[in-house]
Amino acid sequence: MRQVGTGVGSVAAGGATQWLPLFVGDRRARWMLMLNRKVPPSQALEWGLVNEVAPSVTKDGEFVVHATLEQIAKAHRGEDGYAIDLTRLDEAVNALCQELIDKFPECTRYTKQNVNFWKDFAWHQTIGHARDWLAIHFASWEPLEGMNAFVEKRKAGYRMLRERAAAGRSSEFPWGPYARTCLHCGAKSLPEEFEYCGKCGAALNGM
Repeated sequence: MRQVGTGVGSVAAGGATQWLPLFVGDRRARWMLMLNRKVPPSQALEWGLVNEVAPSVTKDGEFVVHATLEQIAKAHRGEDGYAIDLTRLDEAVNALCQELIDKFPECTRYTKQNVNFWKDFAWHQTIGHARDWLAIHFASWEPLEGMNAFVEKRKAGYRMLRERAAAGRSSEFPWGPYARTCLHCGAKSLPEEFEYCGKCGAALNGM
């Protein structure tokens, strides 16, 4: 079960925006990245996101094939006889590794290098401006709210930013744009919503 996209206040530009369209197609990639919905293993297999799925959810000791999101959640919580058992997953990984061992390593390496062409091309064409976006926006409202909500285990205030904009307040800067000047000490570029000067402590009300 996996989530990618805009739900934590950042952009999934560490590979997902570049490679998901190659793996699952443009429309499905947009669906995943913009809606940030959970993708159960059965859907990941159907969409070609993975090649094989090993059952890991059990009910009263028996493996559940194609477990639902509800069953997966209960298994993680250990409710109603559901549990997580990674035995089948370990077996599947071991079988795949044993199969790869019986291949010529240099042929495998160079095959992988060539197959990675489109992944590498998409990465190098986009990572520069993705880095610029992160550098500019990382201290803005969206990453701060999204990541704080994730750490605090609460629902993010997605509509808060639109509500702030509708009320004439900044939806980019946490304390408003750097537009105020302290008449007491002359400090400039103070956040618009500051009530006191960050340099000398003088009140800014009425300035």
